[in-house]
Amino acid sequence: MADMLPLYRAAQVRAMDRRAIEQLGVPAWELMQRAGAAAWRLLRGSWPQARRIGVACGPGNNGGDGYVLARLARAEGFEVHVVSPPGAHPRRDPARKALAAWREAGGRVESFDGMLPEVDVWVDAIYGIGLARAPSDAVRSLIERINASHRPVLALDVPSGLDADTGHAPGIVVEARLTLSFIAPKQGLYTGMARDVDGDVRVDRLDLPPIDTTAEPPSAWLVRDTDLSAWLAPRHANAHKGEHGHVLCVGGELGMGGAVRLCAEAALRTGVGLASVATRSAGVAALVAARPEAMTHAVEDSAALAPLLGRATVVAVGPGLGQGAWGRALLGAAVACGKPLVLDADALNLLAAAPRPVPQAILTPHPGEAGRLLGMSTADVQADRYAAASALATRYQAVVVLKGAGTVVAAPARVPVVIGAGNPGMATGGMGDVLSGVVAALLAQHLPPFEAAVAGALLHAAAGDAAARVDGERGLLPSDLFPHLRRLANPAWN
Repeated sequence: MADMLPLYRAAQVRAMDRRAIEQLGVPAWELMQRAGAAAWRLLRGSWPQARRIGVACGPGNNGGDGYVLARLARAEGFEVHVVSPPGAHPRRDPARKALAAWREAGGRVESFDGMLPEVDVWVDAIYGIGLARAPSDAVRSLIERINASHRPVLALDVPSGLDADTGHAPGIVVEARLTLSFIAPKQGLYTGMARDVDGDVRVDRLDLPPIDTTAEPPSAWLVRDTDLSAWLAPRHANAHKGEHGHVLCVGGELGMGGAVRLCAEAALRTGVGLASVATRSAGVAALVAARPEAMTHAVEDSAALAPLLGRATVVAVGPGLGQGAWGRALLGAAVACGKPLVLDADALNLLAAAPRPVPQAILTPHPGEAGRLLGMSTADVQADRYAAASALATRYQAVVVLKGAGTVVAAPARVPVVIGAGNPGMATGGMGDVLSGVVAALLAQHLPPFEAAVAGALLHAAAGDAAARVDGERGLLPSDLFPHLRRLANPAWN
């Protein structure tokens, strides 16, 4: 696949830290000094006008990194205020040494008493990667005051309060402008709630050798828009439409014809050779007028759908399908036909009502649909999006695209992939219909199912970002993605 960024769980990064100490001979104190220095360089480069630096230090090694940064900043003539929660004394030798060095340099530690000094930038060095619970009351109050200061925050490793593995915060969390992840990127920084609080995520290896992903298998991968060319090679000069597949879009119950139209046009804009629509008779004229390139058929029952299924390469079912008898009949026929499927929207709701494995399918649920498919709440899905996506893949024996901030793509026996693109403007009705068409088109163009899901989700998200750059995120429409889908689906032309 593409040149993806490997992501790791906190326990894996701790093991890397231990190997650096035990096998590479890099003392823990040296790693802490490197971390503090890297963070200080990033702070100075990001906020060059800042002269007053606030550092909130906790009792662990994350706090030790903060003490190192504070000492370096003070040595360069900056005004530095170090604040610590009451009783948060360093517990380990490297952090104790960092605190001692800070004090020997003339620095002092202020015990947080509910008030904070006036600073230009805050450094969050309270918890780091070890927290999997809500912060204590004392720390909660400190975080509240830092967030309320409206000063930019640099978080060391992860924003304090955030679970480094899941990207979920069980309580209050520091709202960072920048996060510097040490040694390796943590998987929780790239999905769910984390995307609200970690800002721009950077990674510093602390001068350790590059990660060998064969020896250090990642827990997940991150793909970004620069990776699109790995899946979207230029076509040969003698290409014909039959080589690029035929997507059949099934949906458009009465009053919902726009959804299936979006799906069909997305498939066409992503380069499928042929796109057909199976919809209610009442919607045919409007669909033909709106998008004549899509072959639109009146289908009132599963018998009328059968010949269309026979001609299709891939079937996308769900946009505007409804959950009535018509939708159930068409979904049943599509699942039974044995063709590769993309299931979205009401197809997922119908599947949740009558669960069964669909190994030929790519499922594209949002968190609410994922909760129904798993029999859990939306909040439970969002609390661990990696676990939810993997559970869906296992239960339904399918490829799963769990949509949301940091979309997660999972499949049985595959390392999950996180989509490092997309924006809040895409949280609007119809975006999922476009995604269904994009994924179906790439599947029809002979990408394997998992790769089609990853590339489709990435292309869709990148097109959303490109559209948002034109006029902003608020008010973004699904159809705004179409010209950008076409451009980004042709990386050689960009």
